[in-house]
Formats: sequence, C-alpha cells, structure tokens
Amino acid sequence: MLTSRSGMAQHGPSVGASLSLFPVRAVWTLALDNALVAPPGYSPSHVFFPIEGNRLVAYELEHGRQTWIASVRPMLEPVEGDGLLFVHEAGTVKAIRINDGSTAWEISDLPQLAVAPVWGDGRLILCTASGEVLVLRALDGQLVWRQNLGSRAHAPPALAANRAYVPLDDGRIVAVSVETGASLWAGRLPEPATALLADTDRLFAGSRDNFFYAIREEDGTIAWRWRTGADVVGLPVVDDRNVYFVSMDNVLRALSRRSGVQQWVRLLSLRPTRGPLAIGRTLVVSGIAQSLPAYNMSDGSPAGELPAAGELAAAPAVVRNSPLGLPQVLVVTRDLARGATATLFARQLDPPLSPFVPPPGAIEVTPPLGVPAE
Repeated sequence: MLTSRSGMAQHGPSVGASLSLFPVRAVWTLALDNALVAPPGYSPSHVFFPIEGNRLVAYELEHGRQTWIASVRPMLEPVEGDGLLFVHEAGTVKAIRINDGSTAWEISDLPQLAVAPVWGDGRLILCTASGEVLVLRALDGQLVWRQNLGSRAHAPPALAANRAYVPLDDGRIVAVSVETGASLWAGRLPEPATALLADTDRLFAGSRDNFFYAIREEDGTIAWRWRTGADVVGLPVVDDRNVYFVSMDNVLRALSRRSGVQQWVRLLSLRPTRGPLAIGRTLVVSGIAQSLPAYNMSDGSPAGELPAAGELAAAPAVVRNSPLGLPQVLVVTRDLARGATATLFARQLDPPLSPFVPPPGAIEVTPPLGVPAE
C-alpha cells in the first residue's frame, strides 16, 4: 500500500522496519509534462495524477508505466478503497474503477466539500463546507446517513474503531458513530486542530494555539499537552512508544505517547510544510529545500537526505508493498518547463556477492574416498 500524508494517518515503524532508507537510488523518473491541479491519489499498485486538461492519469508504481487516463477534474485529493478511486468534482462525487478507469457510480448535486473524502471499512465520509457530514456506502454510493455538526471541518476526519473524529473550525472535535451518525462526544480545543490522528486509545492533534495535544478517545478529554514555539504542521507519526511531529519553529520533536514527556528534539535546517513521513525507523521531513532531511526515530540523529530536484508539488508518499520489502518513497516536484515530475526512490541494495572463481593455475584438491568435502 502507498500512503499519502494528506488526509491519512500514518503509523511507524512501517516498511522495512529493520532497514534504513539510505543509501537510496532512483528506480524511475516520470515527467508528466503538465502541472498537478490537485494532490495525487494512491492505491497499493498505482498512483493517480490529476493534471491539466481535466485529466486523471493512472501509473503503475513498479515501473512507472501509464495504465489509463480518464476525463475528470478532481478538486481535492482522490482517495482509494474497495478497488475504487473516489473523486470530488464540482458538485459531484464519482467512483472510478482502479483496474480500467471506468466509472462505477456517480452522485450529483452535492454541496462543496471542505476537506478531502476519507474512506474506511466500506464507508466514504464526506464533510461539506456547510458543516454537514455525509456517509455513503462505498460500493454503490448509497447514502447511509447525514448530520449537520454546526461548523465546517478544519481537517479530514480520523477513523478508528467504527468512529469518525471530525475536527471543526470552531475548535470542537466531534466523535460520531460511522454506522448510525449518532454523536458520541464533543471536546473542544482553544483553536482548531490543524490535523488529527487516531491511534488505539488516543487522538493526537496539533493546534493553532501552539500546543500539541493527546486526547482520550473514550470521552474527548485532554490526556496531556505540550507547548510548541509555533503552529504544528500536518499529521504526526506514532509508534508503540512515541509520537513525532514538526512545528513552524523549525523543530522535530518526539514525545512519549503515554505521558507527553519529551524524548528528543531536533532543530531543522528547513521550514517544514507537511508532517513527517515514517519509512522503517526513519522520519523524512519535507519543506522548501533541494533535499529532504531524514532522522532516526530512536534519537533524532541525522539519517541521510532524500534528493528533491525542485519544489515539492505534493506530499512525499511511502510505498508499502514494495518488491523485496525494501523501503520506497515517491517524490513529486514541479518545474516550469516540464510540469510535475515524479521520482520513485528505493533503498539501494548492497552489491550482490559474486561466485568464487579460482585464480589461474589453482590446483583442485579431491578428498580421499570416505572423507566428506568441506
């Protein structure tokens, strides 16, 4: 599977947990010759680029080959689930079959969406600009329920344990049942959550009040909070011990998942523009720079740098079903002449061992009968 940092929570360690991403090599590079009009979408085997000219182009990930092109203009990041790609156009949500790009179903006359759709367990969650939440059956687009929360979503909902947690513009975080739409609880932060991650029994959220929060999933109360020097950027990453996040004071932090005690802190050489990306035991931080620095999750020490030939056009994405289980990451940059360019990077394998070749003139010794050769 390939997970984008826009709209999807990420847990680490992930791909190649025993391997570092570095050293890296470029597997393939693809010039799209068009600019992106929305962030790309992903499936376990493909990447889907919304490009100029009202086109959505699918490329398979292993070799970077084009598989189909559809006439559609996504306004937000497409999301994949149940073998379908869900695309939001003006007033429309369309389900496109991933295998051939054909349309499975389409719903028109929908309100404008505030954030990208979210898929989980056969349900598609839509948050409108008017403050409504709609849940559709992903298979056929049938409406399951809709509810007005009284404020528009500030970031995509987080899904866990048959619940949707919706961060709102008014600072509330509302938990609703995905099955029925019933409100389970509503908590409130002083400022809206910039992104929301659900993990087991905790929600993790940065806020515009310069705090990072751990929130109890059962009732929405605050378990702990940590003051930062600026707004938290994007989704955090969580593992069994820690939660990792970046903030606009150019800092990457690791806090104890349970207590919120700081485990380590790393000053960054770039201004972060998105949350960190976990690849194995490595965190990659993206921002405005010619290379993306990476750090070891254990102590925050530098792990290497990922080349980025130009300004990022989309969030880097990690490939989760890569061949041989090697860490892989897709980086998409923009160029005035070539439009968007996608490069798939992978862990560079050590040179394979060559078979032993005896030197010229070597004498082969045959063991006596009854004595096994070593």
